[in-house]
Amino acid sequence: MKIAVISDIHGNMEAIEAVMADIEKKECEKIFVLGDYAMAGPEPDWAVQYFMNRKDNPKFTMIQGNTDLMIADYSEELYNKLKENAPIMAEALKSDVSILNPLEKKFLRNLPIQKEVEAEGVKFLLVHGSPRKNNEDILPDTPIDEVEKMLVNVDADVILCGHTHIPCGFQTESKKTVVNDGSIGRPFFTQQGIPFACYLLVDVKAGKCVFEHQFVDYDREKAAEKLAQRDFQGADKLAEMLLNPEKRHF
Repeated sequence: MKIAVISDIHGNMEAIEAVMADIEKKECEKIFVLGDYAMAGPEPDWAVQYFMNRKDNPKFTMIQGNTDLMIADYSEELYNKLKENAPIMAEALKSDVSILNPLEKKFLRNLPIQKEVEAEGVKFLLVHGSPRKNNEDILPDTPIDEVEKMLVNVDADVILCGHTHIPCGFQTESKKTVVNDGSIGRPFFTQQGIPFACYLLVDVKAGKCVFEHQFVDYDREKAAEKLAQRDFQGADKLAEMLLNPEKRHF
């Protein structure tokens, strides 16, 4: 069985369409979606609608990201708190909340924080950040002993995560596999300077998995142009990040 794992879409329809075409080409039977569907992207409403339309499709298993909850439970207090450290993201959040309709917000609110799934004899745990917190980073340089601490009381064989927008993987002493799938909508990892949309392909056979990150080209210029035209302060800087993720503006 082939499983595609995607996350951190951030309203990028150009990336969604390119990645989904690649997933279809590779004949994946399941698609795990690890959250962050909308926030601070070119088309947050269209991205949420895309996945809403597939919520009853047995091929898809979806969970909630930290920014999905921020949109669903938005308040002025949250806006002011975020503005202290990440003013551009605060403005993006406020704009997203004004764009998404009540049904779209309800969809984001009702997504599970984590999900256990079994396939071909392998137990998967789907999380956004880590099993401990939906906004906890698992990065390539995270010490393995810290990763082990995150897995206390986790029964799954494989833990799949996103959140950082940087692909990586770990094999722990407790014989668990942890893989970060990267990001399709706002990748922070480049190959030869190009920020390809990134997702994870898992080939599961007889209780064993082979993992391979997939890098997909898409129309970044078009996505960046759409994002730059959004009506909030700093939209142009977030658009620049789609083309050059080395420049971080939050």
